[in-house]
Amino acid sequence: MASQGNPTMANKGPSYGLSREVANKIDKKYDDNLENQLTEWIVAQCGESVGRPQTGRLGFQAWLKDGSILAHLINSLHPKTSPAIAKPDRTSMAFKQMELVSQFLKAAENYGVNKTDIFQTVDLWEGKDMAAVQRTLMALGNIAVTKEDGFFKGNPSWFNKKAQENRREFSDEQLQEGKSIIGLQMGSNKGASQAGMTGYGLPRQIK
Repeated sequence: MASQGNPTMANKGPSYGLSREVANKIDKKYDDNLENQLTEWIVAQCGESVGRPQTGRLGFQAWLKDGSILAHLINSLHPKTSPAIAKPDRTSMAFKQMELVSQFLKAAENYGVNKTDIFQTVDLWEGKDMAAVQRTLMALGNIAVTKEDGFFKGNPSWFNKKAQENRREFSDEQLQEGKSIIGLQMGSNKGASQAGMTGYGLPRQIK
């Protein structure tokens, strides 16, 4: 019995109907200019030894598909003594390549990339959604620029700094003082309630 427009097979050969329409929409989201920018950043981070992809979506996919360049990219954002991926070497075995891509995705999430910005392994390995791959790399670059820890290489203007929370703005002493004030407020509210206030702050009516 012939297969009828199975979306999972869209990358394997001709597809028709809804699956082809979806594939076309995904392809249109791919940004050629962004491809050039991301290529320059990856080469800046990893060195000229990673080479450069052939121009276009398929070339970019083939360049990153085995996961080795992605692994070197995430490792370049960490100290050499504690790499995010222990064995980022290139391999010809398909399952090892997919495993390496999965390790990159987990490392990117640990680095700070939101889950919603993380592509699926098949998006890259089977070319299902290269726009999603671009989105993940952009999110990674944005965080790398924001960290300002000395590991980012390239032009900072390629990415946007993310808003950071000022978690270290208060000293331990100030935090303790804040807790004391809150405690006093809670105590006074409790006393007021016992003195005739209801839970809604209104005095009880004495009949």
